Order: sequence, then C-alpha cells, then structure tokens
Amino acid sequence: MGILYLVPTPIGNLEDITLRALRILREVSLIAAEDTRTTRVLLQYYDIPTPLTSYHEHNKLAKLDALFAALETGDVALVSDAGTPGISDPGFELVGAALGQGIQVVPLPGANAITTALVASGLPTDSFVYLGFLPRKTKALADLLDSLVDERRTLVAYESPNRLTDTLALVLEQLGDRAVCVAREVSKFYEEFQRGTCSTVLNYYREHPPRGEITLIIGGAPEESSADWDATRVRAALDARLEVGESLSRAAKAVAAESGWSRRDVYALGVGE
Repeated sequence: MGILYLVPTPIGNLEDITLRALRILREVSLIAAEDTRTTRVLLQYYDIPTPLTSYHEHNKLAKLDALFAALETGDVALVSDAGTPGISDPGFELVGAALGQGIQVVPLPGANAITTALVASGLPTDSFVYLGFLPRKTKALADLLDSLVDERRTLVAYESPNRLTDTLALVLEQLGDRAVCVAREVSKFYEEFQRGTCSTVLNYYREHPPRGEITLIIGGAPEESSADWDATRVRAALDARLEVGESLSRAAKAVAAESGWSRRDVYALGVGE
C-alpha cells in the first residue's frame, strides 16, 4: 500500500515551496489536485511530469475509490490550489478516509496564509482562533461575532474582497474599535498589510476598494476591568451609541468589547440598575 502525502504549495510566489515538496511531487505516481489547471502551472514551472487528477469539493466522494486504487500500487500526493491541503478544503475528508483504510498519511510542512499573515500582523501570536471563511450572510456573521465578543485570543479568518468593508463595519459595531490587520495578496506582487484600528482600516478600504485574496486578523477582547474605563466613561460611550439609534443590547456588547467590562454590567448601566 502506498503513502498519501499532504504537500503544501505556494500561496503566491512559486519559489515558496520546499525542496522536499518538489522531490515528493516528482516521485509519487499521482498528484490529486484541487484545481489541475492551477497545479499544472506549478508543475510546468519546475518541470515535473507526474500525472494529475482532480480532487475537489464537487467530486470528492466519486474520486475516493480511484484514489484508493492508485494508492494500492503507488504513492499519491494531495495538493490544494495554494497552501496546505486539508485547511478549508475537502482534503481533510480524504485524510480521514485514508486513515480509516489503514493508509499511511505523511504531512509536509510548508506555505500557509493563516500563519504567514498572523506573524506579520503585529497582533499576539501566542494563541489564536482560526475561523475559516467567514459566513456570507449578515445574520450568520453577526451571530458568529456575538459568540466571540469575550474571546481574548487573536482571531484569524479568510474573507472575500467584495465583503471586506461590510465585515469590518460589523466587527466595529459588535466587537468595538479593536486593532486589526488586513493581509492582502500575501506573497504575491501586490502584497499589502493594512494595520490599525478597525475604523481606520475600514475607512482606508472604503476609499481603496480591495482586490485579491484577503486574510483578516482581529485583536482579541481586552482584559476585563480596565483601569482606564470607569463607570462615567462607560456610560458616556454607551449613550453615544444609543443616541445614533443602536439598540441597548448591541450597544452594550460593543462598549463591553471596547472597555473590558462585562456585557451584563454595561447593560445594567443602560437600564439604570
């Protein structure tokens, strides 16, 4: 029985691939690629003649038998469009199925947009939460952000450039004016990092509509009971939001995120308890 190799590929610059990854791609009998057109560009660049087959979200179940048949006679490499296979793509399902069949799975280290963007963000890297691709629908995204109001770890997510400003506006509304970083086109020619408060970065992208692939990093919730936020300041921040029409519930969540107070205590100020 062959080995299933998980081979990271460049997220932009084609030079961002390891020597071991190139060797494995040459030695395996088959490469299973999320998009054969994208992978073929990489293989042609490095003059690798290994046969390709597609393995993606829409054929993942139909392709399992064929991949297992290939593994009976040789090794197979799994690659995604870019980065590490199995992260936000159907690769994890193939890995699970292979392990269930007793097939050896060997992962290779390599390129990954999540950690690459995180370490350049300037935000804490000792502990973080990866959220995957953010929900497209506003209600679902709002619910997700609501569940993360008190999360102190750095948040990392992928987002569409077409939804970025709407997402930042919702982050500002529900989590407060936290530090954020938008990492755009990481490792590509137009690589860009916009760092600052959520409001500052939001204003920038309202004036400069983004294009390309986006990784969004959001600072975690501040420590509770910040000495800089007494009851008078919290009440003033709450009143400012209420005056522009925010509901008490939503305003309390946002002020709690900014101040480090609990949502319950901020809400209590709003109802005069």
